[in-house]
Parts: sequence; C-alpha cells; structure tokens
Amino acid sequence: MNTETPTKVQLVTIDEDHFEQRIDNFLLTKLKGVPKSMIYRIVRKGEVRVNKKRIKPEYKLQIDDVVRIPPVRMAEKDHRTAPSAKLSKVTQLEARIIHEDNHLIVLNKPAGIAVHGGSGVDFGVIEGLRSLRPQQKFLELVHRLDKDTSGVLLIAKKRSALKHLHDQLRKKTMQKDYMALVRGDWQAKDKVIKASLLKITLKSGERIVRVNPEGKASETRYKIMQRYQGCTLVKASPVTGRTHQIRVHCQYAGHAIACDDKYSEKKFDDAMRDKGLNRLFLHAAELKFIHPENDEVTTVKAPLDDVLLATLEKLKRA
Repeated sequence: MNTETPTKVQLVTIDEDHFEQRIDNFLLTKLKGVPKSMIYRIVRKGEVRVNKKRIKPEYKLQIDDVVRIPPVRMAEKDHRTAPSAKLSKVTQLEARIIHEDNHLIVLNKPAGIAVHGGSGVDFGVIEGLRSLRPQQKFLELVHRLDKDTSGVLLIAKKRSALKHLHDQLRKKTMQKDYMALVRGDWQAKDKVIKASLLKITLKSGERIVRVNPEGKASETRYKIMQRYQGCTLVKASPVTGRTHQIRVHCQYAGHAIACDDKYSEKKFDDAMRDKGLNRLFLHAAELKFIHPENDEVTTVKAPLDDVLLATLEKLKRA
C-alpha cells in the first residue's frame, strides 16, 4: 500500500458494497493504518463530510452518498503481518473452498487455523483468503468458528451480502448443524439444553465459558446420530451463537466433547487419542440460509475430515 500522505481530498461515491455501513467503520477500511482516535477526531472536527454536511460517527451510509475524506497521514504498513499467498496453510484454503459465487465463499475450514489473526495468532482464514484474492476489494467473515472446530464457514464478498446474512443470524433463521463425538451415552430425553453462559478470565489469563444464571441466554438442540461403546455421535444445532456454546452445553449435560482441551476429561480423551483422534471432535457439517442474491433457500455441507472419519471407523457401535 502507498504509505505517503495523500495530498488531495478524496470524494468517494457509495455503492451497494458499503450500503448501511457506519461511517467510522468505512473510514477505518479506507484509511488503513490510521489510528481510530484520529478517525474520530477528523469526523468530530467536520473534516469528513457526507453530501457536504457534517455527520456523526454512527451515521449509516446510503447508496450514492458522496463522502469527503481529507488528506490523512497513513501509518507504515507492517508487511510481516500479511501472510504470503504461497504459505502452505494459505494455499490449502483454496482447496477447502466448497462453493463460490458473486456474493459468497463457502469454506470447509480446517481444524487448527483461527478464523482471524490476533491474540498471538499471526493470521487466520480471512487474512489468508485476502492474500489469495488480492483483487477482491471486499471479504468479511459472516460468522465465526473456534480455532479447533472444522467445517462450514461463510465469507461475504459484498457488504450487501454480509448485511443480508447478519440479519438472518440476528433473527435466528439460519440453521447450523454440527457433529460432535461426546463422552458416554447421551440421554434421549436431552433434546434441548437451555443454560445461560458467562465468559470468565482465569488468573492465568485463559478465557473460558461457564454455565451461570448471570450469563447470556443460550439454547442448543441435540439429536443422537449413532451410539458407540463409551461415546455418542450427536448432531448439535445452536439456536443462539455464544462463544464455546456447544462445547459448554455438552459438558453441562455430562457429555464433554472428545479432545476438548478446555472442557473435556483426560481419561476419555486419552482413550480417543488411542483411536487416532488428535483434535477436537466438533465439525460444522451443514448450514441452511437464504441466499442474498436470489432469496432462495440454500444448503451447504462440509464432509468430515479423514481424522474424524477414521476415528469413527475404529469405534464399536453400541
């Protein structure tokens, strides 16, 4: 990116990619490297204008708005944080794309890679995809998966698609189905678990989630897919979308997910590792949503990876 100070005022006409985006978030993407504090300062001072008028940071852009962006000094971009498109972890993402159109990328996310960089992670899925698609001016995560969870992940290629899909998430009309291998015999009566979840930071700095009445209301629906000796394969469908929700609800039900380093039990995990399982057995298998292009009901599926399939093969059916 050019790191010299722009010498001219920029006038940007808003199209559908930025429709209803907040002006402060729009400026953060247009003025990469500029501190948030400076962006709020230039908005507050009236240096940023929309249709020649002053606006507040929470103003939502409309199609054909003309935004005046003043000359602002860019910070030097740290190229070390941008992943190379040739890195093996980045190139494997290309092979994991299971659907792509003008509005969306659907990825079968591998376990072990975060969805985005930060907190000691150099880069994640979104940074990797941006380096693979440098010509794509807009790429944003629609939702998230834990680093150790694999499966269906949606990435929007247009601002309008992102808004459309976020509306579905907010209204809880998007159907997500996960496959999880859990300890013991899941009780047939446990079809729905409703337990409020609260994020907690331990003295060590580790962040975990606990069932707590002061937490946020959370609901997961379960269906038994196959019983095995000592464990059960269940389909878990979260109604809400809280951090670690399925993992904590399984633990709360007395059936922790196999090889969950935060919520499982060593004896069970060791038995599963003897079967070759070297990762959390939680996989986003299917997602059903309304496609933002044509409003058609769309279902996307991601097959289990070889490690998960091989583990199931070694288990004895009950």
